[in-house]
Amino acid sequence: MRALEIGHIVAGPTAGLILSSLGFELIKIEKPNEGDISRRLPGSSSGTFPYLNWGKKSVTLDIFKDEGKAVFKKLLKTSDVLIDNLARGTLDKAGLGYEEIKKINPKIIYASIKAYGYGIYENRKSLDYPIEVHSGLAYMTGLKDRPLRLGASIVDIGAAMFAVIGILQKLLEREETGVGGIVDVGLFETSMFFVGQHISTYQVLGRPILPINEEGFAWGIYDFFETKDNKKIFVAVTTDKQWIDFCKSLNLNICNDEKFRRNEDRYRNRSFLIPYLQNEIKKYNSDELINIFDKNNIGYSILNKPWDLLHDPHASAKMIKIIFNDKELKVPTPPLIKEIKSNIVPSLGEDTYKILNELGYNDEEIKKLKENGVI
Repeated sequence: MRALEIGHIVAGPTAGLILSSLGFELIKIEKPNEGDISRRLPGSSSGTFPYLNWGKKSVTLDIFKDEGKAVFKKLLKTSDVLIDNLARGTLDKAGLGYEEIKKINPKIIYASIKAYGYGIYENRKSLDYPIEVHSGLAYMTGLKDRPLRLGASIVDIGAAMFAVIGILQKLLEREETGVGGIVDVGLFETSMFFVGQHISTYQVLGRPILPINEEGFAWGIYDFFETKDNKKIFVAVTTDKQWIDFCKSLNLNICNDEKFRRNEDRYRNRSFLIPYLQNEIKKYNSDELINIFDKNNIGYSILNKPWDLLHDPHASAKMIKIIFNDKELKVPTPPLIKEIKSNIVPSLGEDTYKILNELGYNDEEIKKLKENGVI
């Protein structure tokens, strides 16, 4: 199947990457001479473009020019999916809104990823972080009086995942109906879903709740501890059976104490329990704790930075090597990857001539399109 992606930065490209990983031919349509904004992002975002765009084909095309619009319509006729995460109404201004698109190809599935889904805010522009602020996710992530952005573009990525789920649903429906349809996903609706448990908890408790790192968790042991070799280890003991296994694994002298028998007991007595456990865990190096906890099936994690995963034996086995500007990078793949057709990050417009040839344009026509700034 073929999917077209008119997307930039994170949400649209993520949806495109997932479809590409599932075996779709993914054609990324970019603005001539400029391309996806993320091609030029500096600093902490400089890896965004290669990470989300390997394995795709890049075609430059100005869909606001008549000749470009004609090319785009030919591409639509050959495609199954169109992903669009430009501002709402952008394709409509080009005369390429869904009503026009479905006339060209009634079978196409149009996945629209916008800041807000259909509703009174549908035309409001926004981005990942402002959406986190609006939805309350930034409040729940930060500390009291200090809302914080999540450490990854989770809302963009989550919206892309919902879009792909919607696309797959529409493809199944198309098997019976023979026609496509719209998948409309909002970043806000995605983020609202993410904080839904807090919306529900507020109503159950009948009171506001603090940010999750202030309010605390429902588990008696769900904390960071420092090891003898000065590493931070997070330990998660959530069931009473896990408590017995954990307690015995460290030979603690409180294993049979009724004050810690059930999770609610441990939660109630955290003021004693957590400092006590810190003192005990501090007696071990991180490698010793890893061996103990693995042997006894205890939930834990050593605190990592993302790039530490390049040297993690399990994580690195889930990565692939991609080629970006003649440099080899290792990046994670989508978890449900089906096939890797290419590990190359496309240069801007590198597939334009080939795709136009496939659409029936000859060399002279392509040259003219180039001269007119269409491609």
